[in-house]
Amino acid sequence: MDTMSHKMRTSRILLGGIALGLSLMGAPLAAQQAVVSSDALTLTEVVRTALDRSREIRQASFALDEAEERVSEAWGSVFPKIDLAGSYARNLTPSVNFLPAIFFNPQAGPDELVPVQFGADNIWTTSVDVEQPILDARSFLGLGAAGRYRSLQGEALRSRTQSVVTRVRVRYYDMLLAQEQERLLDNSVRRVRESLAQAQALHRAGLSSEYDVLRLEVELANLEPNLRRASNSIAQARRLLAVELDRTDGDEIVLVGSLATMELDDPAANSPDNRAILAFGGTEAADPDALVQLALGARSDLRQLQFTEDLRRTELRVEQVAYFPTLNFFGSYNIAAQQNGSPQFFGSPRAYGRTVGLRLSFPIFNGFQREARIDQKRAVLRGAQIQTELAASQAAVDVQGLVDQVEEARFRARGQRLAVRQAQRGFEIASAQRREGLSSQLELTDAEVALRQSEFNYAQAVYDYLASRARLDEATGRVPMVDDTGDGR
Repeated sequence: MDTMSHKMRTSRILLGGIALGLSLMGAPLAAQQAVVSSDALTLTEVVRTALDRSREIRQASFALDEAEERVSEAWGSVFPKIDLAGSYARNLTPSVNFLPAIFFNPQAGPDELVPVQFGADNIWTTSVDVEQPILDARSFLGLGAAGRYRSLQGEALRSRTQSVVTRVRVRYYDMLLAQEQERLLDNSVRRVRESLAQAQALHRAGLSSEYDVLRLEVELANLEPNLRRASNSIAQARRLLAVELDRTDGDEIVLVGSLATMELDDPAANSPDNRAILAFGGTEAADPDALVQLALGARSDLRQLQFTEDLRRTELRVEQVAYFPTLNFFGSYNIAAQQNGSPQFFGSPRAYGRTVGLRLSFPIFNGFQREARIDQKRAVLRGAQIQTELAASQAAVDVQGLVDQVEEARFRARGQRLAVRQAQRGFEIASAQRREGLSSQLELTDAEVALRQSEFNYAQAVYDYLASRARLDEATGRVPMVDDTGDGR
């Protein structure tokens, strides 16, 4: 009888040790003090680095530089053109023509010809030609088209910058989520390993069944590959973020913030790092209709299509004004000199010529090519208009869908926060019952799995909320640190 009581006391002590270890390891994350490296990057720092070093943004900026030079080139069509030309020719055999001899000798016969040399051995010519357009509608419209192309490329740069910022934000959240998954799995692996060691000790003492040991061994075999996969996900997230930041030391990237401790409904209850992450946003999910109207006026892809439509309209007008006359002023100044024998550059005699005038050109007929080009440009313009209308409709759908996603993620996070508290309470009850010998190891393991899953589900909901907000900012054309809105500047 004493032996049986001793065994029961021993069993309860061992089981109590197991439960105590599990309950301590399963304590709420809010009570844990995470150690963050002093070199850890905030979301604002990551985005600012991407804006400074992104190769994609630099590439788009070069396209804008090229558009600026197109404007400079277009201005050349309305400025005067000045050409300086010079030439020298050496007549190895001067040209000879035959003229009637009667020109030189009235007594010569009517059929008699005399060879006459034209030109000297050396001939120099120099000319300065000036031409200034006075009336040329195509040139001025071409200047307007170049300006619209520059505006289009400027908007394309803004779009590319918005895309980089949004992608970097999502990469940041990806890494936080991968870290959260690794943390939860690492906790579970440590819990199961400790439970397995205790169960094996109990089994050797004859106080636990072999099934409890097998069940924990199976659980550990399932968790360890998942932990390795989570570690690989973090490494991949670091590499992707390093590409965005143009860094070669991706393995050294450390981020601040925690999805598991983030409170969406009470920002003031968050840590400073989490508050900064939540504040980094340009658009709050409010009235969908108001956000759609904001997107129609500020969304970059719609603005690019509007610029493209304006450009196509200008190109059509350029073809239409081809019916108009052109008027140009021209002037020319020429110096010519000729000399026989050894060359003496611009020696005497010299001849000078000065000419000024106006040239009026009126197109009459060119084989219907002009009409065909006008019809081509008109068809292209109509296609651009249809594309703009279609994109506006799609933008409205995108914004409304993202608003729904933001609200759904917030609602899901609220429910999952309650699920985490309930799972934590269930784990504590299962631990107490196991300590008193009132439940099996299987029930405690199931409670631990439910706690881990609920914690990850909450982190996933917070991630979905943050990622949807980032995409909503881009969809409405109000991206932080690009459009002078939002926090974290």
